Amino acid sequence: MELSKQTMAAKPFSNHWSEEDIILITYGDSIVKTDEAPLKTLKKFLDTKVSNTINSVHILPFFPYSSDDGFSVIDYSSVNESLGTWQDITQISEHYRLMSDLVINHCSSRSAWFDNFIKGEGQGSDYFFTALADDDLSAVVRPRTSPLLKEVETGKGKQFVWCTFSHDQVDFDFRNPEVLKAFASIIKQYLDMGVKIFRLDAIAFLWKVVGTPSINLPQTHEVVRLLRTLIESAKQDAVIITETNIPNTQNLTYFGNANEAHGIYNFSLPPLLLNTLLTGNCLYLKRWLMSMPPAQDGTMYFNFIASHDGIGLRPAEGLLDEAELNNLVQAVENFGGKISWRTTDTGQQKAYEMNISLYDAMQGTVQGKDQWNFERFICAHAIMFALEGIPGIYIHSMLGTQNDYQKLANTHHNRAINRRRWHVEALEEALNDSNLHHAKVLSSLKSLLALRIKQPAFHPNATQFTLHLGLQLFGFWRQSKDRKQSMFCVSNISDQPVVLPLSELNLIITESWLELLTQVKITDLNHELILSPYQTVWISNI
Repeated sequence: MELSKQTMAAKPFSNHWSEEDIILITYGDSIVKTDEAPLKTLKKFLDTKVSNTINSVHILPFFPYSSDDGFSVIDYSSVNESLGTWQDITQISEHYRLMSDLVINHCSSRSAWFDNFIKGEGQGSDYFFTALADDDLSAVVRPRTSPLLKEVETGKGKQFVWCTFSHDQVDFDFRNPEVLKAFASIIKQYLDMGVKIFRLDAIAFLWKVVGTPSINLPQTHEVVRLLRTLIESAKQDAVIITETNIPNTQNLTYFGNANEAHGIYNFSLPPLLLNTLLTGNCLYLKRWLMSMPPAQDGTMYFNFIASHDGIGLRPAEGLLDEAELNNLVQAVENFGGKISWRTTDTGQQKAYEMNISLYDAMQGTVQGKDQWNFERFICAHAIMFALEGIPGIYIHSMLGTQNDYQKLANTHHNRAINRRRWHVEALEEALNDSNLHHAKVLSSLKSLLALRIKQPAFHPNATQFTLHLGLQLFGFWRQSKDRKQSMFCVSNISDQPVVLPLSELNLIITESWLELLTQVKITDLNHELILSPYQTVWISNI
């Protein structure tokens, strides 16, 4: 029997993306309007403000939840009624490529499944991972300081439930195939509702074995491979991106042999790029970029420099030394940011995450505040937009949102500082006020994106080589997959003017060269460009 196109196995090493793919990261209610479902308000914002430059949207967990701004899911099958309905979700998915979280490591302690676990009967009664109170769990790696086990009285007696993140987030036991079957059903529903990209939240912690670190275990990778097979068999162009906020070398393993995640979060980029721009020295960023393997066809990097979470520091371990990390943490605190901590296996407290809006993180350098906030912020995005991979832009970066101290005070959660909820009226007022930076940020980023999505050399899998231009100029070369377009991307990452000798770029003399951002033709290949503080150039042969 001949298989239909829909049910045939996905062709391996296929790139389901191009240079036109840009993902906006947002909560369903990052923008609200009185007496209107936030998902409808979000759709209007997308349509009116960014639709000509952004074709994809990651709506952070839009399900009923009990804590962690959505990542403690009560019901995976429903849309949070305070946000809207499944119809609102599908209407967005009809016009934008929709990315959704699959919160697969844990769920809410207030879920029906966990209620059944407590009762000792019904679906969910055997879904959760438990350990013994006297088990040796000293090797377990986790990003929180709260006790790992939660004591619960159940119909089957006292149980100690594994909680990687918080006691409201109870971990699943994937040794039970019924858990996997439940998530297969959830995935199918999301596909039917228009989801094209699945973000596997906290996937590194999925499988637990007492007496081990219980992170990145072989069984976890096996589950990722299985989920990819299931998803691709249902929809060939659906994509998995793994969210693994861990050291860089561990993160890279989630590509597998191009048979696990299609994409991985480039978690080392945010702290390294911030460090580069705050120190005026690109040594560490350049070293890292040179060491990164190119993503083979069928896989890609998901680049981001800001998100709903803070700027993680674990992915910088082994890349930045302790002195660099300490200076970076101090600078962020000086700019009004907060620091989240974790307990190491030796019992020490170590900075885990920096919580700050990206715009405020760019207020100055390690020497203090200066006048280059806007230029530094735009420079960071110009670099990110040009790198190998698909760019993800947090909505609050798109709008130049600053630290939300009121929300921080109300919630006492450090991450709230970068999770402002804009009211439409206040947002429009901010965008229309020429004395504020918001409109300038939005316009500048859209201009960069409008150029980016037209350049074949910026295909997520186009060739990339790091340039060696000293420590104040960070640069790399991209070449389109058909080898017709060459692109030299160079940024002055310092607060002083820097000379860029074009002879250092080895521009081919038989080609015509254009600096895209200024639309200035380059006629003398021996000429020197003087880059202003935080200026970027994209030099293309077409």
